[in-house]
Amino acid sequence: MGDHLDLLLGVVLMASPVLGIPSCSSDGQVALYRFCNLTQVPQVLSTTKNLLLSFNYIKTVTTTSFPFLEQLQLLELGTQFTPLTIDKEAFRNLPNLRILDLGKNQIDFLHPDAFQGLPHLFELRLFSCGLSDAVLKDGYFRNLESLTRLDLSINQIRGLYLHPSFQDLNSLKSIDFSLNQIPIVCEHGLEPLQGKTLSFLSLAKNNLYSRVSVDWKKCMNPFRNMVLETLDVSGNGWTVDVTGNFSSAINGSQIFSLVLAYHIMGSGFGFHNIKDPDRNTFAGLARSSVIRLDLSHGFIFSLNFRLFETLKELKVLNLAYNKINKITDGAFYGLDNLQILNMSYNLLGELYNSNFDGLPKVAYVDLQKNHIGIIQAETFRFLEKLETLDLRDNALKTINFIPNIPNIFLGGNKLVTLPNIQLTANFIHLSENRLENLDYLYFLLQVPHLQILILNQNRFSTCNKGHAPSKNLSLEQLFLGENMLQLAWEGGFCWDVFKGLFHLQVLYLNNNYLNFLPPGVFSDLTALRGLSLNSNRLTALSPGDLPANLEVLDISRNQLLSPDPDLFASLSALDITHNKFICECELSAFINWLNQTNVTIFGSHADIYCMYPDSFSGASLYSVSTEGCDEEEFFKSLNFSLFLLFTVTLTLFLMTVLIVTKFRGSCFTCYMTAQRLVFKDRTRGRETDTYKYDAYLCFSSKDFEWVQNALLTHLDAQYSDQNRFKLCFEERDFVPGENHITNIQDAVWSSRKVVCLVSRHFLGDGWCLEAFSYAQSRCLSDLNSALIMVVVGSLSQYQLMKHQSIRGFVQTQQYLRWPEDLQDVGWFLNKLSQHILKKEKGTKKDNNIPLEALATIS
Repeated sequence: MGDHLDLLLGVVLMASPVLGIPSCSSDGQVALYRFCNLTQVPQVLSTTKNLLLSFNYIKTVTTTSFPFLEQLQLLELGTQFTPLTIDKEAFRNLPNLRILDLGKNQIDFLHPDAFQGLPHLFELRLFSCGLSDAVLKDGYFRNLESLTRLDLSINQIRGLYLHPSFQDLNSLKSIDFSLNQIPIVCEHGLEPLQGKTLSFLSLAKNNLYSRVSVDWKKCMNPFRNMVLETLDVSGNGWTVDVTGNFSSAINGSQIFSLVLAYHIMGSGFGFHNIKDPDRNTFAGLARSSVIRLDLSHGFIFSLNFRLFETLKELKVLNLAYNKINKITDGAFYGLDNLQILNMSYNLLGELYNSNFDGLPKVAYVDLQKNHIGIIQAETFRFLEKLETLDLRDNALKTINFIPNIPNIFLGGNKLVTLPNIQLTANFIHLSENRLENLDYLYFLLQVPHLQILILNQNRFSTCNKGHAPSKNLSLEQLFLGENMLQLAWEGGFCWDVFKGLFHLQVLYLNNNYLNFLPPGVFSDLTALRGLSLNSNRLTALSPGDLPANLEVLDISRNQLLSPDPDLFASLSALDITHNKFICECELSAFINWLNQTNVTIFGSHADIYCMYPDSFSGASLYSVSTEGCDEEEFFKSLNFSLFLLFTVTLTLFLMTVLIVTKFRGSCFTCYMTAQRLVFKDRTRGRETDTYKYDAYLCFSSKDFEWVQNALLTHLDAQYSDQNRFKLCFEERDFVPGENHITNIQDAVWSSRKVVCLVSRHFLGDGWCLEAFSYAQSRCLSDLNSALIMVVVGSLSQYQLMKHQSIRGFVQTQQYLRWPEDLQDVGWFLNKLSQHILKKEKGTKKDNNIPLEALATIS
């Protein structure tokens, strides 16, 4: 326990706050003098605990360099920009020093007694100081009875011959000799460490044993009578032969964690002249009680028969970043206690039933980032203790092999369908696959005990009828971002996909192209606390759309125009940045709420801005004034005389309507005849404008024959020279091979008006509904009525209101109906022509119009 407290103390000392201290100054406890061009140690207060002197020009440290600092625990003297000389007992006046950092110095002279007088020194950093073997052979570290960590990495040490004083360093636990030039380590060189237990010993990246011929009979076991919790010999370029000889030489030494990463064992891919390790390679470790073995970052191609059979106590095996393509039957025999197997980032393509035999206790298997496309059905069935299987970023097209385990990672594969198999899991990760039908979501929501389901970046866009609600009482988090739920929901199906999820707490629906929320879609989510709807196309939220107990809502990057602040009453945090707010008086309630609410609003003020009108474009909602927007009550009382006038006028109008209705066909024929006679000398042309087409006719392809006979022959100029309009429609004017959405967008924006012929076929056509939505978006963008809706056939109001986008139009705009009586067709075509020719009145731009004035304009 004491060692852990010492390590914690070191972390605390290094993490001491210095950000609030001005450079080249002291606050009494921390003295910060980095980059201060010092040539000697400055005078500091006796209460100083941390003295930071790196990056200066201090050349010499002697016994007089420091005043008596009894409370100093950390001294940082590394990276001086000039060669450093350290004299005898240079730190004598720092009796309670715990951490001494001299790293990255060019030490020209280091007196053998430089560190005397430091009885409480816990950590000594001498990395990258140009030190030679002498620092080990000449007793530089004697009398440091509290020394626990010694860092001598990145020096010029060429041999390990430790001074006998190392035997007296009873607190020593960690020594780092990495990145030196030590070609060989033998028993007599480390003899002073015998009988000790070290938590960490690193000999990494020294070319150890790899470039010299070793007589192991003379060298013997360098770690005899030692207990090493972690031995790092990685990056030494060991082949199979070197590894085998080393394993045999250290036979019997207790090494709980052996790091052999960055080796050159194995034939790699396509080479046969270099051996893969075999059952003899690690045989010498049989009595070393190895619990963790790291063989990552190498070239192992094949795991041979009984490769690890002597490692009976091994619990963690890391084989990541090799070239493993083949697992021989029985390769894992003997690993009776293995719990974690990491084979990620290899070249596996197929897995067979026998590949993982001999792993009765394995709980975690990591196979991500391979090329696995086929897995036999029984491959994991007999791993009775398996809890987590990670198969992310492979090439799987089916999951018939999945066992009933708590955690399944299958993201980044090529799954198009899910088989009807029994699953039991707490966590399922299926993001970045190719699932399209929401049937699979309904299936997954039936998995017992499921708590977290991740389905981001799939292709959910279709839905079948007749699904039973899931009633999953365990699911807590559901991730459905970056799909296409709009296409599934706009047909009126699968609105009950979240029914029964009474325990769901977090739901992600970001990037789903949503332009509406189905009524009651969140009604069962009584436990929902966090909801993400960001990066969709929502223009409005209706009362009841959001769950009642919602606390955190992300609705950023949508197209909200004038949100009702009452919708956010239950929230504690809200992200509403990057929307398209219309800064007119209708928004005043939201602006007032925004400036007064206690709800945490994410994002900066500049990210919540006006989009319309142009005079407020880009202005932060926090800077917009709402003064003068209290509208007076209109029409408080009606004058009796006005009422009488209205009544008489209405009566005359109704009588006229009755007469015209009875003989409307004849009346209209006479009217048109008179009009032609009166205006016979006027040209039939009209002023040109910037639009390519007069109108874009949007209709279902199933209605083409009727549209051609009823409209095109009477209106389109290419059908008859007598017709005056240049019309656009899909069958003739869409660019073949172009993206359909792009064709629709071009047609909508290059036509003066968009005429949507809403029939039964239109309501069942997803592309027609998408074009309708784009036309509405243009209306909002241009602030005009460019969209003309014509209802064809006996469609009821209820049938129209079933579709969110059409419901919004019907509730706020007028639309036309195709006449049932043939005598009204001529009148209707004339009326439609007038709508097409009608030009919208522009809005005069004035950057100085205040918000209160807009109330009068509107």
